[in-house]
Amino acid sequence: MAVHTALWKVSAQPEQLREAVLPSERLLEEMIVAQPQLLSDAWMLIGRQERTGFGGIIDLLAIAPDGSLILIELKRARTPRDVVAQAVDYASWVEGLHAEDISAIYRRFKPNQSLSDDFRARFGQTLDEETLNDSHQIVIVASQLDDSTERIVAYLNKRDISINVLCFQVFAHGVDQLLSRSWLLDPIHTQVNVTPPSSEPAEPWNGEFYVSFGDPGSRSWEEARQYGFVSAGGGAWYSRTLQLLNIGDRIWVNIPRTGYVGVGSVIGRAQQAADFKLITPNGEAPALDVLILGNYHRELVGDPERCEWFVPVEWLHTVPLEKAVQEIGFFGNQNSVCKPTTPKWRTTVERLKERFGVSFS
Repeated sequence: MAVHTALWKVSAQPEQLREAVLPSERLLEEMIVAQPQLLSDAWMLIGRQERTGFGGIIDLLAIAPDGSLILIELKRARTPRDVVAQAVDYASWVEGLHAEDISAIYRRFKPNQSLSDDFRARFGQTLDEETLNDSHQIVIVASQLDDSTERIVAYLNKRDISINVLCFQVFAHGVDQLLSRSWLLDPIHTQVNVTPPSSEPAEPWNGEFYVSFGDPGSRSWEEARQYGFVSAGGGAWYSRTLQLLNIGDRIWVNIPRTGYVGVGSVIGRAQQAADFKLITPNGEAPALDVLILGNYHRELVGDPERCEWFVPVEWLHTVPLEKAVQEIGFFGNQNSVCKPTTPKWRTTVERLKERFGVSFS
């Protein structure tokens, strides 16, 4: 069923707002450049009207905190199916971009500015050129979506082509115009399903989740070991993938630039910091009253998009930070949770079972 939104004015006699149109799709592009949060508050725009090596022009290019690229195509006057085909064609060019190519694109977009410096300022971490553009996804921006395009996008996602559609609708409210947006697919799934390089083989997911327990300044691994949890926050991009975890799922926890520190079984769904409770010697207590070694984004506790989220875990094996396990060739990713489909993940899990001295039926 195609995406469609209706807005109503709240009153004793509800009044439906009349659907309108923007003067031009060029205005929508200008609005996105001025306020990238219209697309996502987790992305940073790095390019606009960039020419491909195939004679085409990419509308917008963005980067995510993990260094993956997002190719953004506005429908303009094209049919939805035409723009999907063109975006996939452009993605084959994006896939081949190297770090120096991406830096050059950013300099054309932001003259005299550095991608690495601005990435660090935006995301609070260093841009890793070795993993830059390891994966990418496609976003189609359209005012409406027909059923056939929806089927095509769903088909491509089932076959590990990470593509999504963001539908904008405009409504008249007196002399003003209001803009609403709706994603065709849950962004969580396209985020963790970003397309890997074509040179990297894929295999069926082994059913074991990778978890990145990042940002040691915000959270404490020792407290996570003691009380049984993993957490993420600071923005929806970091925390929303925790929603993928269900009771009984097995997770392998990695601390970036440190190593793997534990394996456990999920025993509850993700909860906001304000609602999450821990078992202490004195009984159950709010997590933020108990945890003292990390900040856990306390200043954002009232913001469900940016606050810390927690998942309770029964640990099967853990080690302290100083005994973290790291080897050349181990799988790594900056998503808080992902479902890797590369042989590297399978071999990482097999090796961790040996190093941790654990086995599972």
